[in-house]
Amino acid sequence: MTITLQSLASDRWVTPTTGFVDIPSAVDGRVVARLSAAGLDFARMASHARNTGGPVLRELTFHARADKLRALAVHLGQHKDVLYRLAGDTGANRRDNAIDIEGGIGTLSAYASRGRRELPDAKFALEGEVEGLAKGGTFVGQHLLSPLHGVAVHINAFNFPCWGLLEKFAPAFLAGVPVIIKPATATAYVTEALVRLMHESGILPPGSLQMICGSVGDLLDHLTGQDVVSFTGSIETSNRIRNHPNIAKHSVRFVAERDSLNASVLGDDVTPEQPEFALFIREIVREMTVKTGQKCTAIRRILVPKTREAAVIAALKASLAEVRLGDPRVDEKVMGPLVSRAQRAAVCGQIAILLSEAEIVFGDPGQRGGEGIDAESGAFISPVLLRVVDPATAQRVHDTEAFGPVATVIAYDGIDQAVDLARRGEGSLVASVFTYDRKVAEAIVLGIAPYHGRVLIVDRDCAKESTGHGSPLPSLVHGGPGRAGGGEELGGLRGVYHYMQRTAVQSSPGRLSALTGAWCNGAPTSLADVHPFKRNYDELVVGDTIETSSRSITLDDIEHFAEFTGDTFYAHMDEVAAKANPFFPGRVAHGYLILAFAAGLFVDPAPGPLLANYGLDNLRFLKPVSPDDSIRVRLTVKQKSPARKPEYGEVRWDVEVINQNGEPVARYDLLTMSARAA
Repeated sequence: MTITLQSLASDRWVTPTTGFVDIPSAVDGRVVARLSAAGLDFARMASHARNTGGPVLRELTFHARADKLRALAVHLGQHKDVLYRLAGDTGANRRDNAIDIEGGIGTLSAYASRGRRELPDAKFALEGEVEGLAKGGTFVGQHLLSPLHGVAVHINAFNFPCWGLLEKFAPAFLAGVPVIIKPATATAYVTEALVRLMHESGILPPGSLQMICGSVGDLLDHLTGQDVVSFTGSIETSNRIRNHPNIAKHSVRFVAERDSLNASVLGDDVTPEQPEFALFIREIVREMTVKTGQKCTAIRRILVPKTREAAVIAALKASLAEVRLGDPRVDEKVMGPLVSRAQRAAVCGQIAILLSEAEIVFGDPGQRGGEGIDAESGAFISPVLLRVVDPATAQRVHDTEAFGPVATVIAYDGIDQAVDLARRGEGSLVASVFTYDRKVAEAIVLGIAPYHGRVLIVDRDCAKESTGHGSPLPSLVHGGPGRAGGGEELGGLRGVYHYMQRTAVQSSPGRLSALTGAWCNGAPTSLADVHPFKRNYDELVVGDTIETSSRSITLDDIEHFAEFTGDTFYAHMDEVAAKANPFFPGRVAHGYLILAFAAGLFVDPAPGPLLANYGLDNLRFLKPVSPDDSIRVRLTVKQKSPARKPEYGEVRWDVEVINQNGEPVARYDLLTMSARAA
């Protein structure tokens, strides 16, 4: 039965009536779905996102949005079978579809965890420390990150209909920006099913998610400077969107993930007998055949030492000969077809361009048959391995991507040439280096790092645990789906910050503390009449302060601490040597003795709502403490953050240790867990 896909516009499912485009199965060519965006009011969709979705999302804190992402991940995990059933017609087997479906759900969970762990339970985030802007300390500044008041338009590629949507949706939603999704036509029926599950879960606020099945129409005409367009696909389409008059006029934020000539380099130290050689061959074959090579992180350029070229080609041919074409819906161990016959024609055209400077050493683009498959109606193609004839002059291999099971061997003569050849791709998502030699790894990585989003070094020591970007399958080493090095994994929350405005806020310390909810030095404090450790989390107020009595530090204290701990560093034990040190006036107290004595001054010993001290941040020793100096402590509630469990919350305290002259000798943040009211 052919599915008529619906668009989700203004929280309603809209069924088209005209202008249909048929979507054939990649396996057998039958029409599995049809779509059209005719009749959609794109201006209204953009307005609905800004005026309904945006305000309701911005009313939620990061933690509340993270909790919704986690709940959504659980919901999708419970209903993922419908996605697997539909995805069989995309040409991917169940193992490959797991990368897409399980990887996408895992991405939601990952952002939920990071949002809870690394972002505050607030509607904005602070970046960096408070900076003094005047000598007297009455004028300070800090960067604040707040959600854009616009809509994120995500135009996605066909190869990952689930993961591609979710890895973009999660950071935008966590940032507090509503999303309009436009899936690629070839696999839109899987994306539509995913969005239907998300919408019907009831977890997402109104206006936070809309979807266009079909053309984006005049949507780009209605975007403003508060909006973001994120595109995945070809260079040609990317340039067309980037140069859209309205996007240029309003400086609409635009990010593109497009054609990527990823490279994998075999170090010239590796011989066929070494483990790295076998790892290299296995990874090349896997990257050529997983998802039938339809991954933007797949290896396209295989850089090998000239002396190893024949051995590499022979090993690759032997492994590729074992790859079977077949119907992925019935056999998950076969390589399925490309996503469509149109994509097969495009890949064949790209191979023809590569043949202007390379030769085929394995495979036949015209070989489309196999046992139990429909070669005419399906979009099958054999893996194709090419070899560049003259690496020094070849250029098409560095600018033409055959987006299928196609890769090209390029022989290099020396590490310098390997680096030069890798750079000719003018930047890509990911590169990998297979070597067991420190100098080789250093030369290649430092040479190509400026041109790649991610560089992966693979050797016998890390191969078992090395995983691809965003991939739930540990066997994927070089790269999983999507944007390796785009920031979502190694860069933590950079993907979230992309949907937020960075603003420098400058004011008095008191005004800044009141605005941010985080006490800073110079802001007003309130002397507590009850020891703060005796107050539960909910009773504590940012700015609550106690000042302790003083304690003298004697030479006996220093020597006892040295003997007790074993820290007999000369600055604590040898007057002459200590005076020769440019930092000390003579023997000085241990830094950790100061911390221990400071704790003894401010800790309330009785059981109470303060449950645990779990660490220190930003510790600095500011001035030496000499024998017979005295210290006291000023302890201030700096910031409060709810914990994952409702029984307690995190309290961050500013601890300032001061000597008898009123000079700070140490400063740090103390982190505690305090019980909440029953």
